[in-house]
Amino acid sequence: MEKVPMTVAGYQVLDDELKRLKSVERPSVIAAIAEARSHGDLSENAEYHAAKERQGWIEGQIAEIEDKISRAQVIDVSKLSGNQIKFGATVTVVDEDTEEEGRYQVVGEHEADVKSGKISLSSPLSRAMIGKEVGDVVEVQTPGGVKAYEILKVEWL
Repeated sequence: MEKVPMTVAGYQVLDDELKRLKSVERPSVIAAIAEARSHGDLSENAEYHAAKERQGWIEGQIAEIEDKISRAQVIDVSKLSGNQIKFGATVTVVDEDTEEEGRYQVVGEHEADVKSGKISLSSPLSRAMIGKEVGDVVEVQTPGGVKAYEILKVEWL
């Protein structure tokens, strides 16, 4: 069974979503199904079919989250240190062409959100940076061609 690396915050988000699905969404859809059943003929009952479809989606989400949680390898980033980039590192880079700086944290796949500066461990930029240190230059293949980034800072936040 393959472990799923995630930060403490990422684990908490999954756990909160699982609790919400089980305690709010599941009872809500069960009530909607019961209500729709009371309307009679189920073969032409759109509310019933929509509620059953929603129930299937909710149960699928619950199963997916439970699977991730069961395989979770929770890593407390605040206890990590060092100069080499690895999972959990917050890295400041500069684009060598545009001189534009970027700051990214390497996180698990379900935590990734580029807008908030969190990139997946499996992203091209993360894969290029893993094992590198301050001062190293990494090249990343992008749709617009190869981009070069210099690593300015590695932090453990």
